This record gives sequence, C-alpha cells and structure tokens, in this order.
Amino acid sequence: MNQQFDIIIVGGGAAGFFTAINIVEKNPKLKVAILERGADVLQKVRISGGGRCNVTHACFEPNELVKFYPRGEKELRGPFHQFSSGDTIEWFENHGIELKIEADGRMFPVSNSSQTIIDCFLQATQKLGIAVLTGQSVQSIFNIEIADQKLWKVETQTEKYLVEKLILATGSNPKIWEMLQTFGHAVVNPVPSLFTFNIKDSRIKELPGVATLATVKVKDSKLESTGPLLITHWGMSGPAILKLSAWGARILNDKNYQFTIFVNWLNDADQEKVEKKLKELKQEHAKKSVSKKSPFELTNRLWESLVLASGIEAETKWADLSKLQLQNLASQLINGTFQVNGKSTFKEEFVTAGGIDLKEINFKTMESKLHNNLYFAGEIVNIDAITGGFNFQNAWTSGFIVANAIK
Repeated sequence: MNQQFDIIIVGGGAAGFFTAINIVEKNPKLKVAILERGADVLQKVRISGGGRCNVTHACFEPNELVKFYPRGEKELRGPFHQFSSGDTIEWFENHGIELKIEADGRMFPVSNSSQTIIDCFLQATQKLGIAVLTGQSVQSIFNIEIADQKLWKVETQTEKYLVEKLILATGSNPKIWEMLQTFGHAVVNPVPSLFTFNIKDSRIKELPGVATLATVKVKDSKLESTGPLLITHWGMSGPAILKLSAWGARILNDKNYQFTIFVNWLNDADQEKVEKKLKELKQEHAKKSVSKKSPFELTNRLWESLVLASGIEAETKWADLSKLQLQNLASQLINGTFQVNGKSTFKEEFVTAGGIDLKEINFKTMESKLHNNLYFAGEIVNIDAITGGFNFQNAWTSGFIVANAIK
C-alpha cells in the first residue's frame, strides 16, 4: 500500500530535520515525513564537535563566510545572503537554544552538549506532526504520472510512498548518488576531505600532544595552510593540516596520499631572519646549552627535538655552534621536510568532497534543474567546508532555502 505524504525528505540528519521543521513552520497544512535508513536519527549531530555539536561559526559576513568552502564558494554567496550564521543563531534562540562563541570563532550550545540540538529537533518534529520513520532504506525512486499529476514514488524495503515533492538530504550516500545518475544527474566522484596526515619521523615520534602555530606547504603544489598544528601518535593533525586536506582533497587523492610537506614551525619567519636571530642568541647565551630552553614560541620538547635533528648534541653550548649547525637549525625551524604516507579519517570529522554537480542545481531554491519538485539539502551536493561549524551552516542554509521555495 502506498503511504501518502505531500513531501518526503530522505535522510534523518541535520539537513533533513532542519528542512522538515522549516517547511512545516511555514506551511502547517503540509504532511511531511523524514525517512532514515538507520535505527537512529541525527547521529552525526550527536558525535560532532567531540559530542558538543559545532553548530556554526561566528563569521557573519556572507562574502567572508564563503571563503571557508573549498567547493561551493561561488554558489553559496546568494544562499548565505538569505540565511547566514547570524540567522542560525537567531533560529536556535527562537527555538530555546542559546549558542556561545569560543575563542577560535566556533559556536556551540551553551549546554556544551549535542543532545540539546537533538532534543530541539525531535521536539519540533513532534510538535509539528512531522513523521520520523526509521529503518527506511530507500531502494528505488521513480517519476510517475497519475491522472496528469507528476509524482515521485519512493520504495524502501518495507514501504512505498507517493509524494509531489521529494527532498534528498542523504549526505555522502553512494546508493542515492547512483539512483540520481539514472535520472541523468552528474555526480562528481567523491574523495575524502578533512583528514590527518600519517607521518613516521624520529623528530616527532616522542611528541604526541604537542601543538603549535605553523605554516604547512605541500611540495610541488600551491597548497599552503597556516594554523594550529597538532602532533599525534600517527603523525600530524590540527586545523593547519585539516584545512590543507580540505583544499587539497582532490590533489592529495591523485597523489594516493604519498607526498612531501614543508613545515615552518615559526609560522611566517624566513631563513635569513632566523639565522640572524640564532647568531644573536649565540652571542647572548654563549655559555648556555642550546637544547635546554626554546628561545621561540615552541614547546621545549619540540625545540629540543629540532636541535638534535640539526646535528647538535644535547649538551652543546651556544658558543660552540658552527656556521653549518646554525644553518641546519634554521632550516629545521622554517623548512622542516616530512614525508606523508597515507591519511587517517575519523568518523566524527568525516566529510566528503564530491556529490551532485553544482551546475545542475538552482541555488535560489536548491531544486534540481533537470527534474521539477526534486530538491537537495546538505552534503549530498558537491559542497564541503573546512572544520569549524561550516559544514553544518551549509546544512542549515540549504534546508532553509528549500523550505522557502516550497509552497
């Protein structure tokens, strides 16, 4: 038996819920259902931001906000003028959730718990009469005509649904992308984004947990990123690395995640400036041991490791440094060369570069240009951002625009 709804939203994640809630708040008479293939909804919301849910980012100017999206920068400019970070804050406030800004601009619920956001969405769907149907894995989608009316037929393992409007908010679900390709939609091949670098190197082996501000470049490319860098048991992570992985998602995939990076541990300093500083230190601290205390904004452990890597023994005094040792130390500090062999991706940070070709979407409505009454929200399209609340902002904005377009 066909279950009748006005609108079906496939995908019980952030974009799916936000879209559904906004549709029914604007059009209370519409009968809306969310289909989720899993047993639970909003799983990515639950684990995001270390279980705190990084709702958005305190970047309030749309033309600045788009710069955090390696894919989608041009297309999101219009949508962000309709619904941006400030609108997100207001929306959640109107639904009883206060957000706070952290030092790096990330925004979280004041409760510091993603459950707050989940409860907000579940209560809203309940109050608005939105059906949330779990265990509904979509097996097929058809375009059919009944009595001169074009409808979408959605089949799961157990149910069949007929609707006038269909919204897909399935994130990086290959099965749904395959179905869309049978409808003529082009899908940009998905590759991982937001991953950490696997590096085995004696200089960082004993330093997991050490963090510092650094500039990282990928050899033989224009890829460069500045920000906090975190040394881990498996290599390097932190915003500087994650940003690089997002902007370089396709380039690094083409390299099969085997490439060389250059790390400037002093951020923007150059060789000449650093050598000059080291010569001054040689004069000022002649009788002191070079490796004992970092003269730069580096932890003593990292400084000591770079000193040893420069061919300077642990007890060597500043006065005893040769010209070559000074040059080697300057090179280690501002141009450390590291070999990356693979990547590590974590479930809570997992983001995919790829999805429905942006040329096939009307960004005033998020409707397919190929099929009427077929809409998209969230990461199903070829849009992704760096870490910091930007991927959720895309979910909220696209969901709001879909809701605005539906009458």
